[in-house]
Amino acid sequence: MKILRKLIWVVVILTVLGVISIYGADKLVEKTAAGRLYNATDSIPYNKIGLLLGTAKTLPCGYINLYYKYRIEAAVELYNAGKIDYILVSGDNSRKDYDEPSAIKNDLIAAGIPADKIYLDYAGFRTLDSVVRCKEIFGQISITVISQPFHNERAIYIADCKGIQAIGFNARDVNENYGFKTRIREKFARVKMVLDLIFGKDPKFLGEKIEIK
Repeated sequence: MKILRKLIWVVVILTVLGVISIYGADKLVEKTAAGRLYNATDSIPYNKIGLLLGTAKTLPCGYINLYYKYRIEAAVELYNAGKIDYILVSGDNSRKDYDEPSAIKNDLIAAGIPADKIYLDYAGFRTLDSVVRCKEIFGQISITVISQPFHNERAIYIADCKGIQAIGFNARDVNENYGFKTRIREKFARVKMVLDLIFGKDPKFLGEKIEIK
């Protein structure tokens, strides 16, 4: 009986700590990004580089991933408005049959973006990797992040911790039903991000510097 009570208390304590961690990380990220997210091109400041955060083009069922579609549209809109000069596409290319950056580049070109205005980061396995590599590999300390609002918030927090001045241009978001699982994952991703930053976790790969001319 005593062992059972101890186990119950352990579960209760861990649950409370988990809730506090999720709530605390969420509010910390939101507060840091407050006033630095933009929905319209006429109000967003200019930056040389737009960091377009990658995602899969299609869902497992074969349909187009709306997160992907809307990010492409946002990047094109921002470039055409003259609010960025280059698009740095950062995504996962960890397998031969999976290449987010190249797929995004092809669709950007199809939408009218000149190929020489697009740079690819094939080692953007996580948001932390994408943001840190933007500075360490591509030499950028002032960027406009392009993704959905929740993702932009997390990227801006990472940028702040890494000495990068970042704002976010919000791609169109998906409806609640479509994005429910992603929203839940985001809560835990923010906790993990805070822990990664506290413990100084580095990107999986760095490598040689690439100059964006």
